[in-house]
Amino acid sequence: MPQDSPADPRPLTLGAQLLRRKPIEAFAAEQAEATDEAGPTRASGPRMRRALGVWHLTAISIGATLGTGILVVLGTAVPLAGPAVWLAFVLAGAAALLSALSYAEMAGSVPVSGSSYSYAYATLGEGIAWVCGWCLVLEYAVSVAAVAVGASQYVDEALRVVGLGLPQAIAVGPADGGVLDLSAALLVLLATAVLVPGTRESAWVNTLLVVVKVGLLVFFVAVALTAFSAGNFEPLAPMGAAGVSAAASRLFFSYIGFDAASTAGEEARDPRRDLPRAIIASIVVVTVLYILVAVAAIGARPWTTFSDGEATLVTIVSEITGAPWVAFLFAVTAVAAIASVVLTVLYGQTRIFVAMSRDGLVPRVLGRISPRTRTPVAGTLIVGGAVAVAAAFVPLGALADATSIGTLFAFALVNLSVIWLRRRRPDLERSYRVPLYPVTPILGTAFCVLLVVTLGSVTWIAFAVWMLVGAGIYLAYGRRHSVVAQDAAAGATRR
Repeated sequence: MPQDSPADPRPLTLGAQLLRRKPIEAFAAEQAEATDEAGPTRASGPRMRRALGVWHLTAISIGATLGTGILVVLGTAVPLAGPAVWLAFVLAGAAALLSALSYAEMAGSVPVSGSSYSYAYATLGEGIAWVCGWCLVLEYAVSVAAVAVGASQYVDEALRVVGLGLPQAIAVGPADGGVLDLSAALLVLLATAVLVPGTRESAWVNTLLVVVKVGLLVFFVAVALTAFSAGNFEPLAPMGAAGVSAAASRLFFSYIGFDAASTAGEEARDPRRDLPRAIIASIVVVTVLYILVAVAAIGARPWTTFSDGEATLVTIVSEITGAPWVAFLFAVTAVAAIASVVLTVLYGQTRIFVAMSRDGLVPRVLGRISPRTRTPVAGTLIVGGAVAVAAAFVPLGALADATSIGTLFAFALVNLSVIWLRRRRPDLERSYRVPLYPVTPILGTAFCVLLVVTLGSVTWIAFAVWMLVGAGIYLAYGRRHSVVAQDAAAGATRR
C-alpha cells in the first residue's frame, strides 16, 4: 500500500501512528477492487455488490432522516423553543445543509463506504479518523436505538386508540418504570432481518417506506391546516434566542441520516456522480417537509400543550378528526415510517464497520462479506443485536443528546477535511465542489460549534466517558492491528 510520506526506519511511535494518513491512492485501489467481479481481497471474502442508483441512494438518505425529528423529537423541542420551533428547524437545517455540501464534495472525491471516518483518515490521520469513527457509532448505532424507542411510543398510541395497550413491564424501559421496551427491540431486530438478505432487497423495502412516510406527513399537514390558528404563534419565542438554540441542538438529531448515502460508496453504481446528488437532494427535501409539519403542528395546537414522551402528531390528528380509526391508521403508518429510519441508519453503521475492519481498527468479523448475499451478515447480526439491547433498556432523551454531540463532531471534521484536501490535493478529481469555498466549510464548522456548546454538562460528561472508552479500545486493539501502521512497518523492514 503506498504511503504519502516516507516510512520511518523505526517502528511507529504512538504519535506518528496517530498522524499517519491513509493515502487517497489506497482508497482508489480499494474502489477499483469493489466490483461484482472482485475476488477475495485483503478484507477477506468477496466485495459488496454495486446495486444502488441515484434514486436508491437518495431514498437511503431520506429514509435515514425524514420522520425522526417530527415523529419522535418534536414534542421535546417545542417546550424549549415555543412556537419558534420552526425557526429551530431552520437553524438546525442550515447547519446540516452547510455540512451536507462538504459531505457532497468529499463523497465525490473519496467515494468509499466509510463516510466521514474515511474522509478523516485520508486527510487528518489515523487518530482523528478513529475519533470520528467512534463518534459515528454514537451517531448511527445509538440513534437507531433512540429512534426505535420513539417508535414504541406510536405503537402504544395505536393500541390505545382501539382500547388496548401493552403491559407497563414491556412497554417502556427500566428508567420509565418498566422492565424493557419490547416494541423498540423488536423493531431493531426486524430491520436487521431485512438487511441480511441483500442490498438490493433492503433498498426496495426502504424506498417503499419512504413513499409511505412522505405521504403520511403530507396527510398530517392537510389535516392540521383545517384547525390552523395564527394566534398559536404568539409570543413567537417565549424562551428567547437561547431557547431556540437549545431546541436546534436537540432537533439536529432529526437531520442525522442525510450522510447515510455516503456509507454506500462501495454499493453505488456511479458513486462519484450519484453520492453528491443524493446527499444534497435529501437534505433539501427533508428540511422543507420538517418546516411545513412544524408550522402546521403549532398552528393546530397551542405550544404549551406539547410534552416529551408523547406521540405528538397522532394526538393532533386524533383531536382534529375525532375519528379513532384515523388516529389508529396514522399511528400504524408512523411506525412504518420510523422503521425506515431504523433500517437505513442501521445499514449505515454496518457499512462504516466494514471500512474500519478493513483498516484493522475493529475486529475483522464486522467487515466479513458473505459470498452468498454480498453483505456483512455477521457484522449486521452483531450490530443489530447490540442495538436491540440498547433500545430495550435506555431512555430516548439521553440518547438523542448523546447522538447530537457525536454527529456535530463528525460533521465538523468533514468540513475541515474539505479545507485540508483543497489545500494539499488541489489536483484531485472532484465530481462536486462546495460553493463559496472556503466560506461554506468554515461556516459549517462554526454552526456545529454553536450548536454543540448549548448541550448540557451531563451530555458533555457522557461524551467524555464515551471517548475515553473509545481511546481504550483503540489502544488495546486498533493500534496493534492497524493496516496502515503494519504497512509502514513492513516498508521500513524492506528498506
